[in-house]
Amino acid sequence: MTAIFTGLRASELRGLPWSNVDLKNGRIHVRQRADRYNKIGKPKSEAGDRTVPVPPIVLNTLREWRLVCPKGALDLVFPNGRGNVMRLDYIIEWAFKPVQVKAGVVDADGKAKYTGMHALRHFYASWCINRKVDGGQELPLKIVQSRLGHSTIAMTADTYGHLFPDTNDGNELAVAELALIRRNTDAT
Repeated sequence: MTAIFTGLRASELRGLPWSNVDLKNGRIHVRQRADRYNKIGKPKSEAGDRTVPVPPIVLNTLREWRLVCPKGALDLVFPNGRGNVMRLDYIIEWAFKPVQVKAGVVDADGKAKYTGMHALRHFYASWCINRKVDGGQELPLKIVQSRLGHSTIAMTADTYGHLFPDTNDGNELAVAELALIRRNTDAT
């Protein structure tokens, strides 16, 4: 739920401490991550240090999870059973892939369609970008950039630009043309 509705990178989720989850105000502060060696460190870039809004369904899920979450010195939101950093390969093989199979998100062989957590980040970006009439949030590119923690707006545009609605300017240009012609005709 958190990955789907926040767009956090897998490394950011794996390194997320409870102290950076604001359940009262509905925000997650991304201040650290767990690298591929399970070491806690700074976010991927300066822009990666950010605050992301969290929808109520995720807040409720996190409140429930906190009651049973394994405790550890790092106070992680998504730790392994001993409270330490969870390995990414474990998350993918024992959680992400089985959930997909159960939900019917499979390839022709009946195996999980997506092999990496980044697919959830792409979903989040799509949800932020898509029009409201299509179930999205229809957010401006700059806000999407900020939420994803991209260092440049160009990175966001290059990666997700194809998702922004392609408007047909033909009708709008025709209306503007008629208005312009009427104004010029009325003036003469």
